[in-house]
Amino acid sequence: MHRQLSIAAAVVVGLLLLLNTIIFTVDQRQYALVFQLGEVKDVITDPGLTVKWPLLQNVRFFDKRILTLDSVEPERFLTAEKKPVLVDSYVKWRIHDVKQYYVSVAGDEQVARTRLSQTVNSGLREEFGRRTVHDVVSGERDKIMNEVQRKADADARTMGVQIVDVRLKRVDFPPEVSESVYRRMETERKRVANELRSQGGAEAEKIKADADRQREVIVAEAYREAQKVKGEGDAKAASVYGEAMGRNPEFYAFYRSMEAYRSSFRSKSDVLVVEPNSDFFKYLKSAGRGGK
Repeated sequence: MHRQLSIAAAVVVGLLLLLNTIIFTVDQRQYALVFQLGEVKDVITDPGLTVKWPLLQNVRFFDKRILTLDSVEPERFLTAEKKPVLVDSYVKWRIHDVKQYYVSVAGDEQVARTRLSQTVNSGLREEFGRRTVHDVVSGERDKIMNEVQRKADADARTMGVQIVDVRLKRVDFPPEVSESVYRRMETERKRVANELRSQGGAEAEKIKADADRQREVIVAEAYREAQKVKGEGDAKAASVYGEAMGRNPEFYAFYRSMEAYRSSFRSKSDVLVVEPNSDFFKYLKSAGRGGK
């Protein structure tokens, strides 16, 4: 009985080992290549359980996810003005045709990374050589990345790889160039600032002159209007006086004499020397006789 159990256990273990050599699992993040005597027999792209012939066939797995190729050190490129710049970039890529990928680089990811790095660097060198410093620093970075991604992807397809994206993380000047560039930028900014100040001063003087001219025009018009109103008032007053005088000349003469008396004898210290028979005392004399 014990011997039979041992035999049964051995058979079960043997079957499990056999199943382990026949059945394998493909993860959703992987491709699988089935080889038979060293040649690619099948390409499995869908996840799940799959079988293979033991001993005759073997399986290799490849990553299906998007991978990152990041530069270890910034690369040195020359612009159209022959000025050096340091470029830090990275590439997003993935295996597009796993069979072609295996044929091209023997499934070695490091070899694929080396070839992709060379392709992308060559494209960046070409694009930077066609543009000025201003373009590569701020003006056309998106165009550079799109163009490099397009060209690199066309080359990478030949080895079964797709370039998903190319990005420039940083574009800097080498230390020996940065100082002179910064000084030149500072000089340029000062020149622009001085020019703007000069334009502002000229514009301020123009505005001030225009304001002074408008003020003179307004004052002149106000003075003219005031003189016109004053003249109309004087004319109206003269007309009223004339009309009043025409109605009662004697009263008008009396009123004017009273005004003259008030103006002449405004202060007790005032002295007026006239002849006794002067017309100035006409109404004073009449007032004296009337009082007697």
